[in-house]
Amino acid sequence: MSPAANPTGHGRVAADAVARGLALDIFARPVAGSLAEAANLLGIDVADIVKSLVVKRSDGAFLFALVPGGRSISWPKLRAVVGVNKLQMPAADLALAATGYERGTITPLGSTTAWPVFADESIRGRRVSMGAGEHGYSLFVEADALITALNATVADISVPE
Repeated sequence: MSPAANPTGHGRVAADAVARGLALDIFARPVAGSLAEAANLLGIDVADIVKSLVVKRSDGAFLFALVPGGRSISWPKLRAVVGVNKLQMPAADLALAATGYERGTITPLGSTTAWPVFADESIRGRRVSMGAGEHGYSLFVEADALITALNATVADISVPE
């Protein structure tokens, strides 16, 4: 199979976005050492960066939680929305196996498995940045369009950090 037919990294993200009819902008950027540094490099507020967090269910399945910078998952809220008693962050190698992306690059777009997506309600109505499947790349997308394209469940799932 040719590389164009089997894209990796940000190419896989772009191909999935096209397949979903989702408009986004992917661009190269310097590697950032923190969320605050990434926001500074992008010229945006930390809250405009959406973290794609891989969460493991007790049955071995995974899900994505989309949470804006400056906030973290509220485990009780997320468990209530998902309808389970136990959730946890998997080890980095399990997150890679579940998505095909390394931590710091993870996005539901182009994931090797289309896990369910839960988006924090605070991202609605905003243009946000997030990982683009490869270190040194970010993407910008309208959050509402992303939520629709991913058929995400939107709820209050976060708390301030």
